[in-house]
Amino acid sequence: MGNLKILVVDDESRMRKLVRDFLVKQGYQVLEAGDGSEALDLFFDNQDIALMILDVMMPKIDGWQVCREVRAYSKVPIIMLTARADEKDELLGFELGVDEYIAKPFSPKILVARVEAILRRTNKISEDENLECGGIVIDKAAHVVTIDGNAIDLSYKEFELLTYFVENRGIALSREKILNSVWNYDYFGDARTIDTHVKKLRSKMGEKGELIKTVWGMGYKLEV
Repeated sequence: MGNLKILVVDDESRMRKLVRDFLVKQGYQVLEAGDGSEALDLFFDNQDIALMILDVMMPKIDGWQVCREVRAYSKVPIIMLTARADEKDELLGFELGVDEYIAKPFSPKILVARVEAILRRTNKISEDENLECGGIVIDKAAHVVTIDGNAIDLSYKEFELLTYFVENRGIALSREKILNSVWNYDYFGDARTIDTHVKKLRSKMGEKGELIKTVWGMGYKLEV
């Protein structure tokens, strides 16, 4: 991770320091910007930025405009931070191509976990390596899963679902989020299809199926 550079953009210096300290502890390089104008200057001066953490409300140029200008040139992953838990803001963020949307206040540990999940998903981390978690080994290239050294037979969607859980381990995932990520945004089925696939996946995983925890009223979480 030492080579991966993350741009943290927030007009609050204490917030930038908090996020920076947690990211640096995980081995990332961190660039900081206190407003949208500075963020754009840093972004275009550093073509090797792996991910942006971008606040919405900022002086000079707000986060939405920064996102628009960056998206005109780059598909770099973007996590938006906001003090407003507003559905309209969240929808706007996804329309602009935001990868993740996190409302303040938030847990820095969860933020780092989401950073790592996005970087895995975009192949910035472990591009040529297997995913490993609690005795589960996923070979994405070969589409093979082994548990404690024994291969298990999964359907395509079960494989994608388990991969998504492992990539987002420790994070509570809503059924809607799982549908959007594993079945894609154009899927208009019933969210109960998640429950059916999780039940089958747990059964095939044997004792390791207990690692997939039910988050009541929300969805699921892989906890090791």
